Amino acid sequence: MVTSDQRRRQLAREKYERQQKRRAEARQKARQRTAVIGAAVAVVVATLVGLVVGGVFDTDKDKDKDTKDSAATPSATPTPKQSPPAMAIDEKAKYTFDLKTSAGEIKFEMDAAKTPQTVNSFKSLADKGFFDKTKCHRLTTSGIFVLQCGDPQGTGSGGPGYTIPDENLDALGKANEQGQVIYPAGTVAMANTGQPGSGGSQFFLVYKDSPLAPTYTPFGKIDAAGLKALEEIAKTGTADGAQDGAPKKAVIIEKGVVTKN
Repeated sequence: MVTSDQRRRQLAREKYERQQKRRAEARQKARQRTAVIGAAVAVVVATLVGLVVGGVFDTDKDKDKDTKDSAATPSATPTPKQSPPAMAIDEKAKYTFDLKTSAGEIKFEMDAAKTPQTVNSFKSLADKGFFDKTKCHRLTTSGIFVLQCGDPQGTGSGGPGYTIPDENLDALGKANEQGQVIYPAGTVAMANTGQPGSGGSQFFLVYKDSPLAPTYTPFGKIDAAGLKALEEIAKTGTADGAQDGAPKKAVIIEKGVVTKN
């Protein structure tokens, strides 16, 4: 026969076992929640690492955006600090920009009537020797076909310290459904940051017809000998074999001179 004292002890023991069981279950649930949270954090961290490594958060990717836009954007990053030079050219005349480079002579004609601000800026810079001993820092061999020059730093981020307005943007006709026009081989046009009126001193020389948005001031036409020299430069490709990069054969502008025709 179970005494009342024994019954109390049995009930107390059963209550204690139930409490211990509940506590064990609570601990198990807590461990499971922690494991789930930890896994979620790991996924988030891994995702963030992947995004950073992939360049999604890399603000430097801005210059060049998706692969197509990178090859199709003659970008430049001038840092305006002063005003462009006062007008000092004959706005009805034509001028020749003669680039004596390490890869041959490249001449192109500029029409001041169509691009007075651009021609005036280049004449002013050339007269000061701005382009002398600078290198053409970028060659593209797919998508668009250009050699880009005019950066005194040779990195694609330099400029004259001022910007000039866009000009002559309708010269190449109406844009197609993709918002592009053809910049014909032999064209010389201004590079920019992708924003209106952001041109500085960087320009690009087109050696093969190239589809681009009509947002780059076309201001020059390369002569036959200059285009041939440019084509020879393009044949060597880029330094690392990529479709967009520094020319394999360095192109140095030894002297840049602008003269009135």
